[in-house]
Amino acid sequence: MWLSGLFKQKSASAKSAHPLSLFNTLGKEKQLFELAPNTSQVRMYNCGPTVYGQQHIGNLSMFVFTDILRRVLERNGMSVKQVINFTDFGHLISDGDEGEDKMTKGMKAEHIPLTMENMKAYGERYAQAFLEDIRTLGIDTDKITFPRASDFVPTMIAMIKTLEEKGYAYVIKDGVYFDVARFPGYGALGVVDTSKLREGVRVAANPDKRSAADFALWKKSAKGGPASGGKLGWDSPWGKGFPGWHLECSAMINSVLGKQIDIHTGGIEHIAVHHNNEIAQSEASTGKKPLSRFWLHREHILMGTEKIAKSKGNAVYLSEVIERGIPALALRYWFLTSHYRTPSSFSWSALEGAAKAYERLLERYAALSSEPEVAPPPAFEEAFTARLNDDIDTPSALALVWESLKDETYSLAEQKAILDSANAVFGLGLEFAVPAAQQVGRADLPEAVLALLEEREAARATKDFAKADELRDKISQAGYSIEDSVEGAKLRKN
Repeated sequence: MWLSGLFKQKSASAKSAHPLSLFNTLGKEKQLFELAPNTSQVRMYNCGPTVYGQQHIGNLSMFVFTDILRRVLERNGMSVKQVINFTDFGHLISDGDEGEDKMTKGMKAEHIPLTMENMKAYGERYAQAFLEDIRTLGIDTDKITFPRASDFVPTMIAMIKTLEEKGYAYVIKDGVYFDVARFPGYGALGVVDTSKLREGVRVAANPDKRSAADFALWKKSAKGGPASGGKLGWDSPWGKGFPGWHLECSAMINSVLGKQIDIHTGGIEHIAVHHNNEIAQSEASTGKKPLSRFWLHREHILMGTEKIAKSKGNAVYLSEVIERGIPALALRYWFLTSHYRTPSSFSWSALEGAAKAYERLLERYAALSSEPEVAPPPAFEEAFTARLNDDIDTPSALALVWESLKDETYSLAEQKAILDSANAVFGLGLEFAVPAAQQVGRADLPEAVLALLEEREAARATKDFAKADELRDKISQAGYSIEDSVEGAKLRKN
C-alpha cells in the first residue's frame, strides 16, 4: 500500500546531535523532518481563515504556531515558502455540505446586499483585519503568500473536470460529488473509519449521494439576493454555483506550491473531514502521492471545558486583550507556554500572569541592552535546539531561557545573547524593550507629541486600533518609539 512507505520515514536519530522531529498526523508519530530530495526549500501550506468576521484568539493561535514553526525550520538552515489562504466565499457552517454559508450569513448580519461584488469586498475587509492582527502579534506578513480562494475558481473547475474524466466524480441534482469509494486510501489521516459515518451525524442526509462520506466538489446555487440576479456564484458546466470548500485548498496548493508539498497544518477539527477530503481529491486529480509529507495539527484554546468559538458565544478578540492594557506580544508569550498539541485553558488571570512574566523579560533585556555582542553559550544553544527540535516544544524551551537567566555562570553579555537567540525564534519583540534610563516621561514630551499620544490613547479606548496604529506611526516620525505595557505606553527618543 502506498502509505506504508510514508509511515516508515526515518526516526529522529544520529544524523545530527538534535535533528528536527515533528509529530506527523499521517502515521501518528514523531518523524525526522528533512528537506525532500532534490528540493531547496520547505513548501508549507497553513489552512487560513474564512473571512466573514474578525478572528478570535483561538484562530490567531494557529498562525503564531505556524510562525514559530517557520522560524524553527529556518533555525535548522531551511528556506521556507509559506502560504496562508483566505477562504472568501462558500464555507458552510459545518464540514459537511449542507447548511448556511458563513460568508452570506455574515453579510446578512451586517445588512449587506448579497452580490458577488459585495462578497469580494466584504471578504477583503476581514482579510485585511486578519493581516493587521497577525502583524500586531509579531508575524512578518512579507514572508508569507496569501492567496484568495475567489481568484482560483477556474483552477477548481478544471480539477473537477479532471476528477470527472477519471471517474472519481458524479453529478446529482444539487451539484458534483467525490465518490470516496473510488479512493482506497480515504480516511488514512487520523485513521477515520468511513464505515461508521452516518448521514445526519457528520453530514446532512442527502438521498442522492452514493455514500454518506461523499463530499461536494461543486454546489449549485440557491436563490440569492435581488441585486444578484436571483443566484450567486460562478458559471460552470454543472450550473451556476460555488466550488466545494475542500476543493479550494487543493486548487490553491496546486497553483501556488505545486502538486506535492512538505508540511500542511490546520486545527485538529480539520483532520477527519477537511484534510482527508483534500488528500483524496488532490491525489486523485494529480496522480501524485502524497499530497503532503507531513500533517501538523494544533489543539484548541479552551474557555473552561469548551473551545473558544464564535458559535459558542465565548470568543475573545485581540482588540479586547489590547483594550485591557495587555500587550499583544504578551498574548503571543502565553501561546508559547503550552505545547501546540496540548489544549490550552484561557482565562484573563492566566493571560495577566503571562503579561507580567513577559514584562519581566522585557525589563531584563532592557537592563542588558548596553552589554557587548557575544555568541550565546554553547551549552544553552545545544539544549535550546534540542527542545525546539523535539516537535516544537516551546514551553520547555521557554523554561530553559528562564533557567539560564538565573545561571550565575553566564556573564551579563551571555545572558543578553541567550535572549537574542530565544527572541529570534519566539518573536517577542525584545529588541524594542525600553531601558528605564531612555524612557521619556510625559512631562518631558514636546506638546505636539503629547497631543498625539493622548489622541492615540483615546483611539485605543474606543477600539479604533487602525487609528491608534496611524498615530503610532506619526509619533515615530516625530522621533519617539512606543512600547505598550500593562502599566501603559512607554516612550523613548529614537
